[in-house]
Amino acid sequence: MKEPQQVKVRSSLDVLTDIPLGSVERVTFYERDEITTDLICCEVVASGQIWTFHEEMPGWDALMAHLAGLASFRQDWFAAVSQTAFQPCEIVAFAR
Repeated sequence: MKEPQQVKVRSSLDVLTDIPLGSVERVTFYERDEITTDLICCEVVASGQIWTFHEEMPGWDALMAHLAGLASFRQDWFAAVSQTAFQPCEIVAFAR
């Protein structure tokens, strides 16, 4: 039987150096229904890895500033993803 992989939880700030803008292939934002609120999440595909973040993580603002440096990054992603509360919504803010 194969051993399960260990999952490491790190803050957004900790991984910024692991995600150089040149390695980012795709950035997707979506809302996750948390019963009474929606949690805005961000999935970054870079260097063959998938990184998942959410707005309550330490370093979220720094991550958003970092990703905004991508050419053709959708600056209107927040308005687009937060239009309908408690409804599935996924926005691709950047893709190569």
